[in-house]
Amino acid sequence: MISALLAALRPKQWTKNVVIFAGLVFAQQFFHLPALLTSLLAFVAFSLNASSVYLINDIQDLERDRLHPVKRLRPLPAGRLSVKLAVWVSLLLAVGSLALAFTLNVRFGQVLAFYWVMMLAYSLKLKHLVVVDILIISAGFVLRAISGALVLDVMISRWLLACTIFLSLFLILAKRRNEIVELGQGAAGHRAILLEYGDRFLDQMISIATACTIISYVLYTVDPETVEKFRTHNLILTVPFVIYGIFRYLYLVYQRNLGGRPEVVLLTDRPLVLSVVLWIAAAMAIVY
Repeated sequence: MISALLAALRPKQWTKNVVIFAGLVFAQQFFHLPALLTSLLAFVAFSLNASSVYLINDIQDLERDRLHPVKRLRPLPAGRLSVKLAVWVSLLLAVGSLALAFTLNVRFGQVLAFYWVMMLAYSLKLKHLVVVDILIISAGFVLRAISGALVLDVMISRWLLACTIFLSLFLILAKRRNEIVELGQGAAGHRAILLEYGDRFLDQMISIATACTIISYVLYTVDPETVEKFRTHNLILTVPFVIYGIFRYLYLVYQRNLGGRPEVVLLTDRPLVLSVVLWIAAAMAIVY
């Protein structure tokens, strides 16, 4: 039962919360131990809060998930975890994560509480509204980035926030496309909203999100505020790593039919992992 419960918390999804550390890195506090520990605790709080939402979502989608070739193997649809236990664990995680968040920073606690309510509304209703569903998930990534800055009482660049918005939209849209391709004619049986997204519509939105992600990151690197803050014009040298990483992900989505599980792809595709590592190394070398 313990292993089933841990699997239901979806720890692999916690990789999304790495966005929280953006504030730490770009505030030049990565090697400042108190700031690093604070960010780590914020990561834990957000991860536990997100797991609370995942449990609620799995309970809500129980019957539909049993029709999905992959999701039917999750603990709740597979019957390895009881709904009653999942409800209690979800409540405990929500209360515990919010208590930790408010202890770290009141504004961070408020943002995390808003995130929980927003994602609860998503699970119950908003995920059935075309376009609104992807915007809500994207907003979740933005709240992660904002949280990472708030918990350290630092400002985050408007262009970096814009880049977070568009990158999250890019990943979400690619996931939607993979779901439609993978499920085929059974897509509607699992999630009716998928009928509203055709391949052509998704491809157009993916193209827009791709372009906007690259443009917003480039604008961040050359923004006078960024140049003044880091006292260098060299951050633009990290752009090629970003472009390669995005193009590599597009290749995996369109040529390899991957993208349905971005948290797995981002950790298992070696060229993609290498591009991310090189980007982090280059950015930190320039910023620090």
